[in-house]
Amino acid sequence: MECISVFDMLKIGVGPSSSHTLGPWRAAERWIGELKEQQLFNNVEAISVFLYGSLSLTGKGHATDVAVVMGLMGTDPQTVPIDSISGSIDRVKAENLLNLSGERNIPFHFGKDIVFKKEFLPFHANGIRFEAKLTNGNTVSETYYSIGGGFVVKEELINSKENKETFKSFPFPVQTGSELLHYCESENKRISEIVMANELSLRTEAEIDEGLQRIWNTMLESMYVGCHTEGKLPGGLNVKRRAFEMHQKLKGDIPYSNPQEWLESIRETEVKFRQIIKWVSCFALSVNEVNASLGRVVTAPTNGSAGVIPAVLMYYMVIENHDANFDDVRQFLLVASEVGSIFKKGATISAAMGGCQAEIGVSSAMAAAGLTELMGGTPEQVLMAAEIAMEHHLGLTCDPIGGLVQVPCIERNAMGAIKAINAAELALDSDPKEAKVPLDKVVNTMWETAKDMSSKYKETSEGGLAVGVFLSDC
Repeated sequence: MECISVFDMLKIGVGPSSSHTLGPWRAAERWIGELKEQQLFNNVEAISVFLYGSLSLTGKGHATDVAVVMGLMGTDPQTVPIDSISGSIDRVKAENLLNLSGERNIPFHFGKDIVFKKEFLPFHANGIRFEAKLTNGNTVSETYYSIGGGFVVKEELINSKENKETFKSFPFPVQTGSELLHYCESENKRISEIVMANELSLRTEAEIDEGLQRIWNTMLESMYVGCHTEGKLPGGLNVKRRAFEMHQKLKGDIPYSNPQEWLESIRETEVKFRQIIKWVSCFALSVNEVNASLGRVVTAPTNGSAGVIPAVLMYYMVIENHDANFDDVRQFLLVASEVGSIFKKGATISAAMGGCQAEIGVSSAMAAAGLTELMGGTPEQVLMAAEIAMEHHLGLTCDPIGGLVQVPCIERNAMGAIKAINAAELALDSDPKEAKVPLDKVVNTMWETAKDMSSKYKETSEGGLAVGVFLSDC
């Protein structure tokens, strides 16, 4: 059984897309590492990269070519200075040289050596093949698939025993919601406690806390940056950043100088019902405006849906519990990640495979689950909240205008966050025994819906708003 950690579901990376940016970036890093293991790295004299399917059709708008080159240069999406990316790419284009893994220069023509091929490879819509010409005249290549949320699999290992054995065993292995509830009942534990027990089989409590604190700090920072940055988003659609003006109208006059002080200042502001909706929307918009600008966010579970979970967690800390601290953050993220992993195992978190229901729908379910446990919900109510949130995202298509993670993606994060809060409230006021649709049924239905959905509505920019709205209209 595949064991997915909280740090698999929640990754720190660079926008705008976990499957089209972070995944290819990681695939490039991984390939370079394999060349070194095979003692071939120093013999590479030229490289070509082939992007297939959805990576080709929307790769330009998702900066897939930029991500691949940054990965080949050996930079880390968790730590690379955001401001350095454009300069690094400009140098490659101007000099026609690639500093491979930051160690040696090889000839590289940005416009020629990255090839966009519209055909789809068999395993997944997001295929990428790396090819290296060696000094002895031989050519070596590897194919990878970016399967959503920054997860990458190597083609030759997809069905192999070797790949399946790379996963460690958890004390409480979970494939479905019903299995998770079984453990909660038999162990008399909350969902967060079951997840924590699994995480402790991989790393120490101090390491878990350090990692989760880093994730929360990145979420808070992305909200802060988004709320304090004005102007237009890159990419040619001329989309105006809205979080800045919304924040200016909402923030009041309490002084602050950093993200944590900013959080405290919001807590001290009197917030009424209409303002709650605006604040939650502002938090979600801010993250995804940062994401759309190749900023650093947390995949939750993807970059395109990165704003939902931070917005709902901020809602809890600002509105529901002014005394909330890192313990609450940890609990929320543990629960959210487990629900996300159930969707990944039973369906998909890739918009190229499942449409936007696989991104915003899953993130809304994750956020609803985390919020419900923080507000005192039982494990049954937690999964009920996740089911309600996904139930009302079923069939949501992925149709980004211009292949950019902007319209309608950014607004969908605000809608997903509001739905998550509503789902949590509905679950908390309900008896799960009377629920008609268990979580596992909605996971299965989401996957069946994904398979039935026309491919043009799955991150290809060949259907929906992507063709219904001309770029000239924007």
